[in-house]
Amino acid sequence: MIDHIGIPVSDLARSKQFFIAALTPLGYKVIRDLGEAVGMGTETRADFWMGKAQPGSPSHIAFVASERGLVDAFYQAAIAAGGRDNGKPGIRAQYHPDYYGAFVFDPDGNNIEVVCRKG
Repeated sequence: MIDHIGIPVSDLARSKQFFIAALTPLGYKVIRDLGEAVGMGTETRADFWMGKAQPGSPSHIAFVASERGLVDAFYQAAIAAGGRDNGKPGIRAQYHPDYYGAFVFDPDGNNIEVVCRKG
């Protein structure tokens, strides 16, 4: 299951207004605005993110893990398969107190994450 996805945008303010208008009919609204990134969702958690980046920049995709050990297993397997470290497994309290995630770059430079939101 996908936890959230992020896309690069060249003009964050313009894209924010576009997606607010385009996704409102689906029940999406701005959940978090971090200045350099905006997260939208239908309830209290953002599952669609956009961030200021150059056109052609890599994408970000995060998958759900049911337990923290699976985050560790993903990280180890991804590194063994040729992925590059972009954040070892650990708590990311800036996102949420129980946010335990790991990040790797895939062979094309996309930021692939696995996250467990359970304490």
